[in-house]
Amino acid sequence: MKANIHPEMKDAKVTCACGATFNTKSTKDEIHVEVCSECHPFYTGAQGKAKKTGNIEKFNKKYGFNKEQ
Repeated sequence: MKANIHPEMKDAKVTCACGATFNTKSTKDEIHVEVCSECHPFYTGAQGKAKKTGNIEKFNKKYGFNKEQ
């Protein structure tokens, strides 16, 4: 690596909009984020799952497919 061309890495405090904080390495002193692993729906398990039966019934109703035929 060439000398004196790389930015200085230092400890950075990351603050989320939900209030969670953690430390990491960065060229900045502080980082503010909107979503972190503490509040993101994918990581918390709050992510909704689509119901296949409901989607199929919705499709059949939309395009006029009836099971009675």
